[in-house]
Amino acid sequence: MKWLFRILVGVGFILVLSAGLILYPAIRDWWHPPFRSGNVADEAKAAGRNAASFHAADEDYFHDMDRGIALTGDEVKGRNAWIAWTGGNDRFWDGMTKATFGSFDLLKIVSSDRDTRWKVLGLLNEPCFNKATAPDPKYGLLLDVRRSDCPADPFANAQKYPGVAIGARGKTVPLGSYYGEPSGIVGLRLFSNPEFDKAAAERWDGNRYYNDPSYYNDKNLVRPYRVGMSCGFCHVGPSPVHPPADPEHPQWADLSSTVGAQYMWVDRLFVYSASKSNFMFQLVHTYRPGAMDTSLVSTDYINNPRTMNAIYNVGNRLALAQQLGKETIAGGELNNKQFKDYLQGGPLTKSFVAPDTVFTPRVLKDGSDAVGALGALNRVYLNIGLFSEEWLLHFNAVVGGKPISPIKISDAQKQSSYWQATEMMTPATALFFLKAARPDLLKDAPGGNTYLSTDQAVLMRGKSAFATTCARCHSSKMPPLPAGLDLAACNGPGYIDCFKQYWSWTKTSDFKEQMTQIVLQPDFLNDNYLSNELRIPVTLLRTNACSPLATNAIAGNIWDNFSSQSYKHLPSVGTITVRDPFQGQRRPFAMPDGGRGYTRVPSLVSLWSTGPYLLNNSVGPFDESPSVDARMKVFQASVEQMLWPERRTKDTVLGKDGVYRIDRTTARSLITLPQGFVPEILRPLQGTLHLWLPWLVTQGGDITIGPIPEGVPVNLIANLRPLAETSDPVQAANHTARLVGLLHGLKASLASVPENATDEELRRHFADQGPAMLALDKCTDFEVNRGHYFGTGAFNEVDGLSDDEKAFGTEPPLNDDDKRALIEFLKTF
Repeated sequence: MKWLFRILVGVGFILVLSAGLILYPAIRDWWHPPFRSGNVADEAKAAGRNAASFHAADEDYFHDMDRGIALTGDEVKGRNAWIAWTGGNDRFWDGMTKATFGSFDLLKIVSSDRDTRWKVLGLLNEPCFNKATAPDPKYGLLLDVRRSDCPADPFANAQKYPGVAIGARGKTVPLGSYYGEPSGIVGLRLFSNPEFDKAAAERWDGNRYYNDPSYYNDKNLVRPYRVGMSCGFCHVGPSPVHPPADPEHPQWADLSSTVGAQYMWVDRLFVYSASKSNFMFQLVHTYRPGAMDTSLVSTDYINNPRTMNAIYNVGNRLALAQQLGKETIAGGELNNKQFKDYLQGGPLTKSFVAPDTVFTPRVLKDGSDAVGALGALNRVYLNIGLFSEEWLLHFNAVVGGKPISPIKISDAQKQSSYWQATEMMTPATALFFLKAARPDLLKDAPGGNTYLSTDQAVLMRGKSAFATTCARCHSSKMPPLPAGLDLAACNGPGYIDCFKQYWSWTKTSDFKEQMTQIVLQPDFLNDNYLSNELRIPVTLLRTNACSPLATNAIAGNIWDNFSSQSYKHLPSVGTITVRDPFQGQRRPFAMPDGGRGYTRVPSLVSLWSTGPYLLNNSVGPFDESPSVDARMKVFQASVEQMLWPERRTKDTVLGKDGVYRIDRTTARSLITLPQGFVPEILRPLQGTLHLWLPWLVTQGGDITIGPIPEGVPVNLIANLRPLAETSDPVQAANHTARLVGLLHGLKASLASVPENATDEELRRHFADQGPAMLALDKCTDFEVNRGHYFGTGAFNEVDGLSDDEKAFGTEPPLNDDDKRALIEFLKTF
């Protein structure tokens, strides 16, 4: 009976620990009253620096990038802000090492092997550096070494761009520049750590930092540098039309500022040197190259990795917004800066009409950030850590467990000098985009013409297929809307009915005939954004629903100030159909309202260079080479999977039943809290806890939850909702009871499994708890590469679907010759 007693003790401990973690923030706030939201200054303001002291860098250092395009002085400043400005977020990324229990450490990333950095991490080596041949004598770090034949990095000029004097900066460590120093990786900058005082320096050991887990997993370890991240880290990539001969050693002329970090292995960045037995590895391993969950930090308890957007044809996109992007803003949304605040005239100033109307592109994939192009751009800096002093008051980074509240723009404008400086810089970045974000055409790439068809009959057939099947979403050139249909006025509560009216019109012969004539025009692709930026209901797309279920931008959530009233009042799209991850049967899932349930139409500009496809890069293969040949190989395979869905990867367990790929754990794993991050109150008990709860506390003192067997859907666990997310006390109590019941049942079940249990036995225990877990999951759609069946017979396979999915009717599919001709036309985009 000893084992039963230990199980009961363990379950009791889990319940006490759960209650403690829930109550801890309140207890901490009572014992140590924190700065309240809106009353905490960022490091720059606290040090007496104002926004004007952070003037934009004017050196045209990146002049060879972006095909050597000639820029004005303001456009140069805009590109510099995009690639080199980090806005003080080095503070945030230093803290993220603690928030991820040591898994994510940017200082180790910048000291990774330069010769394999591209292959292993998909990161761009900055030109003018060599690989370190030995640890540096000062800190024992393996940092890239700047070549002596290169000019100095102009942004590191501490006299022209003096850093923020806080803590040890300017005393025991250099003050440095507010742009930091180049790290050897594009988009990452090194800053002296203001906490690296004499005591920290005496404790520092570079060798142990790389090799001793008990040392580098200590949350109190102070590193000599903090690493800042610019927007360029996720958006600079190899130029499709001027690719590097050796991607490990690119030149500036080989790089594009706006194509996106299509090759970045985000999973390998976030879990440094982790094994498959760490569930955090399993979670981020669902991020395919070039994709990441942008809500990982301010977690919404939905794992929804999305691709990093390429930026093309910005002028055409803004013109399209004047036609279809009308949104209403109110409250804190009105505090977003608009182009009128900075520019005296020109097309950009038309994007806002007082008092509350914006004409805006929708940048995020769920179409949520609809408050104006500048607001969308400024929000990105917050999301990568600017003004973390305030931002982190609104949620618990990564782990969650705390109700999320909105960060207010007004607080940033009052308390953050970095935010104010960013607001002053981003209009120049927008001007840079207008000039430089041009399409990358296959005909302009080395050897690209060999992939292009010269058969005019084939191309005409492809154009016709595109006009009748694709152009209703993927063209900014459209026939005049019929009388009574005003898409610009539809955004808001009546959107779904309005969209259905639009969709019905696009199925008529009148639309198809007019659209065909437009597509056949020789200038059809000129100045065409190849998207109408409409929000498409997931009931029509049938793609994975986790991205459109994201809650960060709904009313009262973290990005409340950055989403419009029109978005927040969007109606529910209805009920979708998902597949059970254990048995494969179809299950209904009711989509909520308030903005969720839609996906913004992506642009097809330069489609040949941006595979794999869908919003999570799940359709098609990956190739690490950015060469034209490799891109075309990926394009061909990916677009064929889009047009022949039966070629897509099926699930390893339920594929025989027609279930598309489900991301499942690839090895037995544990959720691990390293000893150095265990709450101090529990540390004296760790030896005793290991004796009584060896399945929870290791001999070394780590707290573990598991084992989680191989083959379990990752998102079954990742999408669990720990909080009720409701103000109704009855619903909140019911949710808490279900959560405690799940923890009790799951932990007791796993604890009773013999040590030599097989993964199959463990999966049966998980399956027993499956209904309870699914009831608590925020997103129960686990098929990652399903949907977007337009032009295929799969669109008409509606048996078992909901009435809301069937409401869009059926479509005549393209035959194989039409599809092949369409592919030839798509290559010309």
